[in-house]
Amino acid sequence: MPFHWPNGKRAAVSLSFDDARLSQVDTGLALFKKNGVKVTFFVQPSGVEKRLAGWKQAVTDGHEIANHSLTHPCTGNYTFSRNNALEEYDLARMAQQLDGANQQIYKQLGVNARTFAYPCGQKFVGRGTSVKSYVPLVAERFVAGRGYLDEAANDPRFCDLAQTMGTAFDEMDFSQMKKIVDEAVQEGRWVIFVGHEIGERGYQTTDTRALEALFDYLKNPNTGVWLGTVAEIAGYIQNQRETAHPPLASK
Repeated sequence: MPFHWPNGKRAAVSLSFDDARLSQVDTGLALFKKNGVKVTFFVQPSGVEKRLAGWKQAVTDGHEIANHSLTHPCTGNYTFSRNNALEEYDLARMAQQLDGANQQIYKQLGVNARTFAYPCGQKFVGRGTSVKSYVPLVAERFVAGRGYLDEAANDPRFCDLAQTMGTAFDEMDFSQMKKIVDEAVQEGRWVIFVGHEIGERGYQTTDTRALEALFDYLKNPNTGVWLGTVAEIAGYIQNQRETAHPPLASK
């Protein structure tokens, strides 16, 4: 069955930024406001606390504030995560990460997070024969979960909203970003870009000049792209699926 994006659009793009980095508030908010762009910030409460007034402004500006866990657990193969390793977690402990972050985000900003980004893009807890996916925990709590360092955009007809693909765009120039968007337009897909710092192009930094060129391209009606937050676009896809396949009435 064909999938139809709204208003004749041919693809969708979301811009997301992780970790509540200081530059997202200090540099990003003015940049986004100047260009009339709304993004998704996947935050950790500890980062929000460092710029609380700025993050409250992000809410006022209409950006999506979403969940990126309490303490960013990743595999212990990363030195920074050795003492917070997913290999040492179980599902109950991971649920505390999700629920605790939701509670803190609401306490800090008055926002109920609707989407989640997997720290390091990793979706497991435990080791060996005891490994379990925590995707079901995300599916129970959020309209969408977003991965990282994935190699494709999302097919709205098929993708699992609980584990959507995230495309890193730190360190890219505009031509590299444009190529990804153009491929999505050709295939009718949804790109979720993932960045960290915002500033001059460099390690884990999304370049401000490349972003401004990307904004212009995405907002050009001829490009045919819907630029929306992760929650907006995931909600639309979910609604389209429910409309096409309404649940069976209970007896």
